[in-house]
Amino acid sequence: MGWKGILGFEYGIVQGPLGPDIAGPELVAAVANAGGLGLLRTPDWESPDYVKELIRKTRKLTDKPFGVGVVLAFPHKENVKAILEEKVAVLQLYWGECSKELVIEAHNAGVKVVPQVGSLEEAKKAINVGVDAIIVQGREAGGHVIGQEGLISLLPRVVDLVGDHGIPVIAAGGIVDARGYVAALALGAKGICMGTRFLATHESYAHPTYKRKLIEYDKTEYTDVFGRARWPGAPHRVLQTPFFCDWKCLNAQENETNQPIIGRTIIHGVEREIRRFAGTVPNPTTTGDIESMVMYAGQSVGLIKEILPAGQVVKKLVEAAQFLIRQTFNPDSI
Repeated sequence: MGWKGILGFEYGIVQGPLGPDIAGPELVAAVANAGGLGLLRTPDWESPDYVKELIRKTRKLTDKPFGVGVVLAFPHKENVKAILEEKVAVLQLYWGECSKELVIEAHNAGVKVVPQVGSLEEAKKAINVGVDAIIVQGREAGGHVIGQEGLISLLPRVVDLVGDHGIPVIAAGGIVDARGYVAALALGAKGICMGTRFLATHESYAHPTYKRKLIEYDKTEYTDVFGRARWPGAPHRVLQTPFFCDWKCLNAQENETNQPIIGRTIIHGVEREIRRFAGTVPNPTTTGDIESMVMYAGQSVGLIKEILPAGQVVKKLVEAAQFLIRQTFNPDSI
């Protein structure tokens, strides 16, 4: 069945490496224990000892394999070295070119490499350097969005491109339930990667107000208002909160550097000030004007009706997908 066997994991369900620290050991371990692939997220600065600590904390919570996500747009070489030394199951890469040298280095350490791409051109490069799987992100996705195409058009093209290379393709962007899962399988994916659905779980390290907004709001928008100075040229999809709606036409010359401080937080053990229009999502340590902070979410957020344990999300998704395939797509009913 399509939900089995991806990269050796029990189910083809991947929990995206929610940043900057929302995908912590508790969330990743819960997903891993349920049979999915959980992904930690490294800091956006070099901190190899801390990365090793995150990995070891996760291993205390699960004896199942898991991975770590790295954003290549930020300093990362020492963090990647730490990940390979710890020999996690998967190194997930995003927003930068995955080199042949890095793939070889990872494979020598027994680590599989899975880049996330947003275009056919990126997928071609990934195939050529010998990656182990490819996450295809559609424009429907929450958070930072690297491509411009919708998932339903991009995914089958990448599947066709992969052909008989034996590289599993994983669908990401706007998938939160069994219908999206089955649709991705029908388009040729071997699994799915979800961010927003796992953001709305008990174990995610998001601020309670943020989680509540994911249930309250059902509209998102593709924008570049937040984090322009910290991560230029990185558009993103966010909830249409009242604050965002008031400021979504922000002058293109403005960014967070000259804005007032609206809160404080601790991210990966480091205390930070949060300025208005910063791209930093609130976690449980965050204080200040939470309602005016960025809240990333994918287009299908309106389908999320409750905050659940992450393991239950995996279980319900698999069971519902199996039922949907048997009942709706039974050959006798065609």
